[in-house]
Amino acid sequence: MKIICIGRNYVEHIQELSNEVPASPVFFMKPDTALVRQGIFFLPKFSNEIHHEIELVLKINQPGKNIAEEFAHRYFDEITVGIDFTARDIQQYQKEKGLPWEPAKAFDGSAPVGDFVKLSSLKDPENIRFRLDKNGKSVQEGSSKLMIHSFAKIISYVSMFCTLKKGDLIFTGTPKGVASVAAEDVLTGFLEDRQLLRILVR
Repeated sequence: MKIICIGRNYVEHIQELSNEVPASPVFFMKPDTALVRQGIFFLPKFSNEIHHEIELVLKINQPGKNIAEEFAHRYFDEITVGIDFTARDIQQYQKEKGLPWEPAKAFDGSAPVGDFVKLSSLKDPENIRFRLDKNGKSVQEGSSKLMIHSFAKIISYVSMFCTLKKGDLIFTGTPKGVASVAAEDVLTGFLEDRQLLRILVR
């Protein structure tokens, strides 16, 4: 099982971090040890600035390689929300040195995901709303219609480089509002108005 993450897929998030808008999807990967289903996220000792990034997460339902955009919808039928925890201080150092992002993105426990729901159960699969609450207050809100690269584009592009397999997860990018977390924070992720994810930070 692979965890594939798309970076820089919402314009306002790109602007808040002073990055450039990419012409093609930017992706990186996390190991399966990054996955957390629900429960507790332990702050790593190597970073002093862990940020939350709420994202829509797709689950691949069949193998595929070089998938055309018009057929991409056949490769997923379940969705949830997940958090791409990021060691922002480490990431900034890696970027300045021209080094890979994995130390900042791929550490153990850095990819909590919520309960999956069928895409067909959503009112409008073309405009999927999601949000993250921190300690009961909304801190990030987004919609799939605001993504720079659509689900179909992401699946098609990634499958040019990596064969997708059943059970692979694709994090599709975060909207604006990323910020640091601290011990005892409670993070809850919502798809539409359904809470699918709850994480306690320790």
